[in-house]
Amino acid sequence: MNHPSRGGDGRIPDDPRRQSAHADVAVPAPILSANRLVNRRDFLQRATETAKLAGLGAALGMFDRSRAAAASATANPWAYDDSKVRKTDPKLLHYHEVSHFRCTRPSPRCIALTQDEHLLIGAGKYLSEHSVDGTRVSEIALADEVRCVGATPDGSLYVGLRQHVEVFDRKGQRRDTWPSPGSKSYFTGIAAGEADVFVADAGTRAVLRYDRSGRLKGRIGEKDKTRNIPGFIIPSPFFDVEIARDGLVRVANTGRHRVEAYTFDGDLELSWGTPGWAIENFCGCCNPINLTLLPDGRVVTFEKGIPRVKVYTAEGGFESIVAGAESFAANAKVCGPNDCTLGGLDGVADAKGRIYILDLVAAETRVMERDKAGA
Repeated sequence: MNHPSRGGDGRIPDDPRRQSAHADVAVPAPILSANRLVNRRDFLQRATETAKLAGLGAALGMFDRSRAAAASATANPWAYDDSKVRKTDPKLLHYHEVSHFRCTRPSPRCIALTQDEHLLIGAGKYLSEHSVDGTRVSEIALADEVRCVGATPDGSLYVGLRQHVEVFDRKGQRRDTWPSPGSKSYFTGIAAGEADVFVADAGTRAVLRYDRSGRLKGRIGEKDKTRNIPGFIIPSPFFDVEIARDGLVRVANTGRHRVEAYTFDGDLELSWGTPGWAIENFCGCCNPINLTLLPDGRVVTFEKGIPRVKVYTAEGGFESIVAGAESFAANAKVCGPNDCTLGGLDGVADAKGRIYILDLVAAETRVMERDKAGA
């Protein structure tokens, strides 16, 4: 049923007075999404389990044992001081900002790019479509918060809510609603291809493989010693998946601090990433939280805690920094040692290699281009 304030295609038409990407849009102060896969106690427990399984205490050398010993029972025993590594070496920055724009809705959660290079931003219970300069083109209202979104070459939009997927056509008409796989599901990432749709389910710690009609075809990444698959560790509600041009899906195994590549049938082909303070590594409880792929197959990673964006080769060789923590001051403040379920960054890359960074706290998108000198 169409809402009376919407057009016949189910979209909410824009007021032309709000079309300018650089006009002062009346967006409320950032309201962080109710991003609660786990509560504070569960987060601490998962973070502790992560540290034990991944060997983080020794690998990172980041824990102040005297402080931990003196901490109260409610404090995080794995608390650490990361102030020394929040400064970015300018020699490693190979990108510069060419523009930015504010989100027209508070609480952004995800970003994707359509085949015709329009940006899709999920914020609260809305999916907004923007031109790449930030001008809002249209908007779809949903019954629940948008957790993730993906677009196929034919224009279909796959919108992940907490426990199910809804499918829309390019005009904003809802075409299908897929059944939920279960009450424990918590969808956080979608990668849509020509014949398959992969959904990262942080609740069950698995990547679900669907066909385009919503039929579940398989589960990827669950612990299986016979296939040499260690399993996903997901301490916080961030878990992403991307389809690469080499025919493999890339998955952010956040608690293991690495990126893994699987076949569509679930065979683990390669993995890379190491916990640690060095810039080429990933620190905190769980990073990288999101991924995107450049046209040549290189991997762009997005982190929280120390919010930053980095570029790696397809095989995991560190290449450069797109933006450091200095660019995301407000974001860096919301993720602490006792609760890191909020904040973070998401992003997408276009055919020219430009990277669009969505700041989940500041509610804005930065457009980054590679420096010619660093090409």
